[in-house]
Amino acid sequence: MSDTPTAPAPGALPPSPFKGLSKGFDSALARGIGHVTRRTLGPHQTAIVRIGFAVTMLTFLLREWPHRGELYGPDSPWGFDLAARFTANNQAFSLLLWNDSHLWFELVYHLTILASVAMLVGWRTRLSSLLFMIGVLSLQNRSIFMGDGGDNVIHLMAMYLTLTRCARVWSLDARRAARTPRDATDPAGIALWALSGAALLAALLSGELDSPIWSMFFCGMWAAHAVWWLLRRHAPGEPRIVADMIANLVHNAALLVIMCEVCLIYATAGWYKIQGSRWQDGTAVYYPMNLDYFTPWPWLTDFLAANGYLVLAMSYGTVFVQVGFVFALLNRRAKNILLFVMVGEHLGIAVLMGLPFFSLAMIAMDAVFLPTAFLLWGGSRLRLGAERLLPASVRHRFAAPPPAPAAAASLPGQRATERETAAHR
Repeated sequence: MSDTPTAPAPGALPPSPFKGLSKGFDSALARGIGHVTRRTLGPHQTAIVRIGFAVTMLTFLLREWPHRGELYGPDSPWGFDLAARFTANNQAFSLLLWNDSHLWFELVYHLTILASVAMLVGWRTRLSSLLFMIGVLSLQNRSIFMGDGGDNVIHLMAMYLTLTRCARVWSLDARRAARTPRDATDPAGIALWALSGAALLAALLSGELDSPIWSMFFCGMWAAHAVWWLLRRHAPGEPRIVADMIANLVHNAALLVIMCEVCLIYATAGWYKIQGSRWQDGTAVYYPMNLDYFTPWPWLTDFLAANGYLVLAMSYGTVFVQVGFVFALLNRRAKNILLFVMVGEHLGIAVLMGLPFFSLAMIAMDAVFLPTAFLLWGGSRLRLGAERLLPASVRHRFAAPPPAPAAAASLPGQRATERETAAHR
């Protein structure tokens, strides 16, 4: 038989080149919708972002604990009246502007420390993420001149993390969910929900929480958690599945926003540097190395600044990495290489310029693009190392939790994550 295509009959129209395109598009669209609603994408990436920002905020609060009053408290040069006048124009949220007493400041500061610890270990993350955001906003909006650039990143990520399911892995919540039956009651969770509701009601009735936007946000989150518990407890069928799909969709949308935010930060920083004459001639890195404020190790800074070729390489390399990162996302290997270079760059900034918390915040932000295979490998090594350090009598309490039942794994959004490595490398 001949493979030559037959010519169309006289008068007949040739087949359209777009035949079947609509069917293929509909199929691809259905697969895409199922992909973002049935699965929590990037659970390990969001977990490491949660841990990274919790560590950053916690270490900052502990290091500045002796000076907390001068930074954010009643002894701050940026007085209470100035802060209140400033936030009245931009409607910024801060608990520290509800009262100027020293006792109230101490309560908010130490509650922020506790919220950071809860976020670090992943304890009641739905509530602790909100408390973490409230603490971060309260401190930063009280004294707006106390940051070093990393505070802006923490500010944004603290709000985004409230919308993510960042405790699906590497958290006490994940351990409790794996060891507790799905239909079990949660008296501790109910008590925390009731306590937070009473605090929210008191804030509304007292008039301190007078912003319509923040009032709707907090009331909406409180009501959403109540609806979630009711569906989980009393409607385990289709309503529970739909609620889980909505939660996955919100999580995946927030994860996309975080990724876009990272790309935007590096793209704008890189393209603005290109316009600067000092970055164009390759001498921009030299000047901060000669500022006393940014030279914690003068002998090391002087050694590096004395080498013109090294200064040129660091200046051009910084611009190249920041501008090229967005394009490197199109290639997995290039992205991983640039991530390694960017982490090294931030570590260099932490050592050479004395900005450790800025570098920690940037590294925690970059972690959203880390490959799942690398995170799983690093997590397993850390777990094994920690288990070796524990006494044998308590080691079994920190062992990996048992696998989820087959019935739970069959629900949308609850399937096993064995394909995560290939999907997010």
